Amino acid sequence: MSGKVAARRAALRDTLIVNAERRIASNGLKNLRARDLAKDANCALGAIYNVFGDLDDLVLTVNARTFRHLGAAVAEALSDAPQDAHAQLIVMSQAYHAFAARHYNLWRALFDIERPPGETAPDWYLAEMDQLFTYIDAPLSVLFPDHDAETRALLTRALFSSVHGIVLLGLDEASAGVPAPHLDKMISLVFSHLT
Repeated sequence: MSGKVAARRAALRDTLIVNAERRIASNGLKNLRARDLAKDANCALGAIYNVFGDLDDLVLTVNARTFRHLGAAVAEALSDAPQDAHAQLIVMSQAYHAFAARHYNLWRALFDIERPPGETAPDWYLAEMDQLFTYIDAPLSVLFPDHDAETRALLTRALFSSVHGIVLLGLDEASAGVPAPHLDKMISLVFSHLT
């Protein structure tokens, strides 16, 4: 591939990512259409599939960016957090809630993407997710120094799932399970009772 062709392809890739991110943020994942993205990028519909294998690959790329932004939000919140492990877990969880509320459609896209049965996400995508889990693992290693890495990994995912469920139910307007004004307090209760 010549330098000019590679540069055009890279530029189109970046344009598609930015436009897909904007459209998901505005209208949600379910309303993302390849035809609209082609129009936004001023390219042929088939050009999208020359850059990305399919629309799901493009969404995964957008989601990876969202994971990085979420991780940055968590890291920023942690920079002012107390050294207490419980407090750090609470701060992280509240940062997660704030990010989800502020970037609801992008956050939902992280979990709403459909994959064929038995097909897992690519390794690079899972690595972006795992980066978030390292933030949770650090205070858990203080709270549970006798847990081995495998047990801590399971606990990390269990706690993430708990917080995610609270936030999901609280931000879902169709659900009355968790009152939105009490989300942060509920999250705090989960972690303050963790021993």
